[in-house]
Amino acid sequence: MSTPTITFWSLTRGYRGRYVAALAALLVSAGLLYMVPLIPQVVIDGVLDPDQSGTPSVFVQWLVPLMGGREHLVDALWIPGVVVAALSIAAGLFTYLRGRWSAQASEGVIVDLRDRVFDTLQHLPSEYFDGHETGDLVQRCTSDVDTIRMFLANQMVEIGRAVLLLLLPIPLMLMIDPWMTLSAVVTIPFITAFSLLFFSKVRSLFRLKEEAEGRMTSAIQENLSGVRVVRAFARQDHEIQQFDQRNVVHRDLDYRLYALMARFWSLSDLMCMAQKAIVVGVGIILLVNGLLEIGSFYFFLTAVAMFIWPVRQMGRILSDLGRATVAFDRIRAILQAPRESMTSSFTHADPVGNRIEFDAVTFSHGASSPVLHEVSFSVEPGQTLAIVGPSGCGKSTIVNLLLRLYDYEQGSIRLGDEELDAVHRKRVRARIAVVLQEPFLFSKTLRENILLASPSAAEHEMHEATVAAEIHDSILSFEQGYETGVGERGVTLSGGQRQRVALARALLQVPDILVLDDALSAVDTETESVILEALKRRHHRQTTIVIAHRIATLMHADKVLVMDQGRVVQQGPHEQLILEEGLYRRLWEIQSPDAEWEVGHG
Repeated sequence: MSTPTITFWSLTRGYRGRYVAALAALLVSAGLLYMVPLIPQVVIDGVLDPDQSGTPSVFVQWLVPLMGGREHLVDALWIPGVVVAALSIAAGLFTYLRGRWSAQASEGVIVDLRDRVFDTLQHLPSEYFDGHETGDLVQRCTSDVDTIRMFLANQMVEIGRAVLLLLLPIPLMLMIDPWMTLSAVVTIPFITAFSLLFFSKVRSLFRLKEEAEGRMTSAIQENLSGVRVVRAFARQDHEIQQFDQRNVVHRDLDYRLYALMARFWSLSDLMCMAQKAIVVGVGIILLVNGLLEIGSFYFFLTAVAMFIWPVRQMGRILSDLGRATVAFDRIRAILQAPRESMTSSFTHADPVGNRIEFDAVTFSHGASSPVLHEVSFSVEPGQTLAIVGPSGCGKSTIVNLLLRLYDYEQGSIRLGDEELDAVHRKRVRARIAVVLQEPFLFSKTLRENILLASPSAAEHEMHEATVAAEIHDSILSFEQGYETGVGERGVTLSGGQRQRVALARALLQVPDILVLDDALSAVDTETESVILEALKRRHHRQTTIVIAHRIATLMHADKVLVMDQGRVVQQGPHEQLILEEGLYRRLWEIQSPDAEWEVGHG
């Protein structure tokens, strides 16, 4: 794990110039701020002291003549006042520039970081999302990124400010009085060490707190996504209790964090006040013994007040640094996750072979038992393959392998003349259209959802796809037609309408291979027959794979693949399989009242 310095230095690539400019403005601003109390010190010791006792400091010898001499200043004390005002205005201007440049740099860094995180998430393999909660990923992309933004905008330059405000006055103080200088910084090492100890403790607590907040966000996201299921089963009280448990864990970690911060602030305040007391005590002793002038004493009091609180603020800065490094570690875990391998180059126009061949394919998720066992079958160009079998038998896994959402390690899958794992993933997905049982529609209009597959498609092409999917007339019946908004996940549409809109979207893509993963399960049998007939008329356009449980759907296929426990147990046309003893015939007998008579007299 890299140090915080390296971590944030790597983030600022491309914006370091603005940060350097902000630090330069900070340097000028800090220097001008220390000049402000120096002017009163010079006036008190070099102008207002009638006896001129003691040796005047180098600043008195330099600045009094520069402002016109002692005699002139006695009658024109407005001149130092104007100088103080000018220095304050100039310091304020450079403080503004420091804030402006650091804000521009931090916002630029964060825009780039958000884009990098989102781009990475778009290219991570399916296995990554299988092992991470959606709410936690959302937490990293929003709250964690914002934590880094706040640190870069507010605290990154503040580190330089605290260091400069401490280091800049030391040469000035040494030129005025070495013993007072020593008394002014005697507690600084202790405050610094205490701040570093606090940082080491608070960082681990921040990590626990962020993880707890991620789990809480996941609970909210999951509950809102499944709110209809929760209400349908009257599980509101149970879900509230589950959320409360996560909320209590988060609260307890917050308590521990704030208790630690309270101890830090109280002890650091005590050390800072002790530092001021030491300066006052030593200064009084030196004044009584004639070893220090009043103006110099005033300068030390002002200088210590200026740098002690920024040094004390190092605790807050380190606290925010701990929070920001934890946030960046969580974000970096996304950025450093291995992306999907992309073999070869591609263009969207490149076709993939319409012929599909699985040869002894075995697949498992990680170390779990195999989901597919030596699955072998082939589909010729333009044919329709239907896959049937009980839940969990591996039907959808075949589709996932075909789309290269997962990569097989044993056996062979070929598209045309090409081995699938040698074909660019984007090329595969650009030429294979999939309609799922629970299709995802975006919170946009029907037109935008359908054109997602082919944004440049003409109006008549979109209508042709919706007619084939038996959804065109339904869309026209809506008051706003194709401009109708569908709500989040298409909530304003029925299940059958969502499936048909998704089918139209897939057909508009004009794919080489069309996959319907139980995509007509929410459609009535009459509408399903019309859709299947329309798809049959489009046979010359694509090879089709249909996963279904209805025998009426399977009958339209050129070949039926019967699966059970990850194995192909039967395959062949419908007419052949109903004559064979096996799973398919049992399904046929269950779903068709006249099946037994037809088989017996066929």
